[in-house]
Amino acid sequence: MVRAADGATRLVTDLLGASPAAGRERISEAELRDLVAANTVLDPDERRIIDEVLVAGARLVREVMVPRTEVVFLSAGLTLAEAERLVRAETHTRYPVVDGTHDDVVGFVHLRDVLLRPERDRWATVGELTREVKRLPGSKRVLAALTEMRREGHHLAVVIDEYGGTAGIVTCEDLVEELVGEIHDEYDDIPPDPAHGGLPAVVDGRLNLADFAERTGVPLPAGPYETVGGYVMAALGRLPVAGDEVPVAPDRRGAGGPDPEDPPGGWLLRVLTLEGRRVSRLAVSAARLPEQRREVSGPVTAAERRPAGPS
Repeated sequence: MVRAADGATRLVTDLLGASPAAGRERISEAELRDLVAANTVLDPDERRIIDEVLVAGARLVREVMVPRTEVVFLSAGLTLAEAERLVRAETHTRYPVVDGTHDDVVGFVHLRDVLLRPERDRWATVGELTREVKRLPGSKRVLAALTEMRREGHHLAVVIDEYGGTAGIVTCEDLVEELVGEIHDEYDDIPPDPAHGGLPAVVDGRLNLADFAERTGVPLPAGPYETVGGYVMAALGRLPVAGDEVPVAPDRRGAGGPDPEDPPGGWLLRVLTLEGRRVSRLAVSAARLPEQRREVSGPVTAAERRPAGPS
C-alpha cells in the first residue's frame, strides 16, 4: 500500500507536469488535491484513491486505534493452560501482555505461541513467550505509522497517550483500512452501510466523526471527542443510558447556507445499546418537526385550539 501510494504521488506529479523533487515545498496538500480533482487524465476511481490516501495521511493513530477498553490483555503470570482457555473464547490472533496494570505492557503473544507450541509445557507462563511490541504515540500520522510498522516488520503496536499510559492498540490492518476501506473477515459483524443520507441507519458508537459523516451524511461539530459515542456523551453532559436521544441541528454556517437535502428538523441520535459505560450502537434518523409529531399523535381537538387563559 505504501509503495502504491508513493507511485500514485509520482504519477500525479508527472501527469501534472511537476517534478516530484523540485518545488515540493511550493505546493500545499490542498493545492495538490485541487490539481488531482481538476485533472482529466486520471479516471474517477484513480482520483478517489489518491484523495483517500491524502485524507488518511492527515489522520492520527488515536483516531483509528482500538481503545484500551476494547482490548483483551493477557497477564504475564498466566500459565499456558489458563491462557489457552481465554484465547479460545476470543477471535484475535495477537494479545498484548501486561505485568501489572494495562499501562505496563511488556510485549505481546501470538495465538500460535499459546496453542501450537511444539514443546507444550502447560505450566509455563505467558511472560516466557512474550515478543517485543512496537509503541507509537497517539499523535502520529496514519501513513507515517504504516510506513514505520511495515519497515520494522511489526503487525501490532501499542498506542501511548500524552501521559505515557496505554491508550489502545493499532494493527497494520487498521491502518490499511484507512486507505482502502473496511476489510471484513468471517468474524466481523458487517453493519448496514447506507448511502449518503440513507437514513434511518444503525451505526457503531466507536465510529470517528469523519467515518460517521461519510456513512450517514450527518456532520457532527468538532469538540473534545473523536467518536460519535463521545459526541453523545458530551451533548448529554452525563453517562448515556439506553433510550437517550440527542438532536443534531443542520449546519447552517456554510457559505452557501443549509444543504437543501438536509431534513428541516435536523437529525436524531438514539442510544440503542451500551457495552459497560460506552455507547455500543446508535440509531440515526431524521428528526420530526413539531407539526409532524402532532400529526402522528392525532388530529388537534377544539380544546387544544382554544387559547390558554382564565375561564
